Amino acid sequence: MKIAIIAANGGMFDAYKVFNIATAAAATDAEVEIFFTFEGLNLIHKEAYKNLPMPAGAEHFQEGFKQNNVPPVDELVSMATEMGVKMIACQMTMDVMSLEKEHFIEGIDVGGAVTFLTYAKDADVTLTF
Repeated sequence: MKIAIIAANGGMFDAYKVFNIATAAAATDAEVEIFFTFEGLNLIHKEAYKNLPMPAGAEHFQEGFKQNNVPPVDELVSMATEMGVKMIACQMTMDVMSLEKEHFIEGIDVGGAVTFLTYAKDADVTLTF
């Protein structure tokens, strides 16, 4: 099975959605690719992904995550990498935001929309977060 994910939003809840689906799919031996664009680049930025914003009024979720042994985002990112989830940072967005590959976690690729579309055209499931 092939799973294609677009990560266009960059908050804490977005990270959990993207990486929970990605790691669950990879655990079932699915091939998974995530295309990070605009605010979604925060999810793989070396500094930003460690300090993602929680929606106002939702701070109580942090305790729920801890009580239910939900790994923090940085661990989910590491798990995804270890499980072979392919992560692509959007070149156009990087150019617009003056970002370089060095600003992101190890193991990501950089590509444009065509790179993602080439993969997604044969995907069994395509999701956007």
